[in-house]
Amino acid sequence: MVILEAKDISKIYGDLNDESSTIALQDINISINAGEFIAIMGPSGSGKTTLLNIVSGLDQPTSGTVSIEGKQLSQFKGEKLAQFRRRQIGFVFQDFNLLDSLTVKENIMLPMILEKKQVDEMEGKVDKLANLFEITSLLNKYPSKTSGGQQQRTAVSRALVNEPSIILADEPSGNLDSKSSAVIMESFEEIVETLSTTVLIVTHDIFAASYCNKVIFIKDGSIHSTITRKGNKKDFLQQIMANVAVVGGRTDVF
Repeated sequence: MVILEAKDISKIYGDLNDESSTIALQDINISINAGEFIAIMGPSGSGKTTLLNIVSGLDQPTSGTVSIEGKQLSQFKGEKLAQFRRRQIGFVFQDFNLLDSLTVKENIMLPMILEKKQVDEMEGKVDKLANLFEITSLLNKYPSKTSGGQQQRTAVSRALVNEPSIILADEPSGNLDSKSSAVIMESFEEIVETLSTTVLIVTHDIFAASYCNKVIFIKDGSIHSTITRKGNKKDFLQQIMANVAVVGGRTDVF
């Protein structure tokens, strides 16, 4: 089943006829099936974050369409778009975006509170996710009293709580040390395997990308190449490093 489809996506900043205009994306086509775990990689300025913003509905393409479970994002406006995104898309941000005035439990519950879910349902889902990510003992703490890795696990739990069609993550390991990064990527790996969740991440970290099933490389606003994991993680890591060396980007992660 196709969860996310981006067709002929282009993004141009400024007037196309003006020399000062910038082509951020050009003729991007991506199709993501249920249960896939995909990374988008590329050098700084390649367009990967712009693409993530467009497929999430945070930005609009100059041309092309984005569909999630067969519904085009362009058909939703204002509050209806916000509601569709809350229900169908889970977000995990590099800086976590947790509210310090709320406890870990309240942060996880927030998307359900906005959807006016029943208290019993909210409690049950929070308990399930907290157990999955081993943060049950943190539920009554405030984010500032937890570690970076624990905050990221809280953010992942919040993204999952409404059972969205797809999880989108922007540099999910970017602010974490190597141990915490591994914990987060293992968490993504687990929800893909146990919950059949679909996950799309943007990352510059080849170690993080090696957890994925597929990596899409973007260069100068266009898809340069795609590789699919067939062997073990070590072999896939070598493939990723080879491709990063070609398109440009960090290979000094270790």
